[in-house]
Amino acid sequence: MKVELPTVDDTRAFGSRLGGRLRAGDLVILSGPLGAGKTALVQGIGAGMGVQGRIASPTFVIARVHPAGRPGGATLVHVDAYRLGSLAEVDDLDLDVSAEESVTAVEWGAGLAEQIADARLEIVLERPADGEERVATLVPHGGDWAVRLAELG
Repeated sequence: MKVELPTVDDTRAFGSRLGGRLRAGDLVILSGPLGAGKTALVQGIGAGMGVQGRIASPTFVIARVHPAGRPGGATLVHVDAYRLGSLAEVDDLDLDVSAEESVTAVEWGAGLAEQIADARLEIVLERPADGEERVATLVPHGGDWAVRLAELG
């Protein structure tokens, strides 16, 4: 599934629509070059989930936890794997311990974070050389992701 996102606000709005459909145990892996909109998308996901706290890039702290903002809601674990160089370093974060109780969104996670959950949604963000426009390619892996993406459509 490909989604055209003309502006950063559109990227956040799409993230919000996606976030409203996420549930505890979900893993979302985001990839794309610097400035492609990964953090903006996670900001939208957090808004759609109704989590607490301002969502900022966790580049320097590696991971941030945003508690659920409503009863029965899931916590959002936002990870930036840019500075992680191996599966062992991802494993050292113990993300799988909380994976079933939270939604885990991992920027730069391709090739590193897939072992966190059996099913996942991979989102590749691309951005043309100039302008704000982005294209998100969503690739479901296992579980009911294909059905959920069709509903998002």
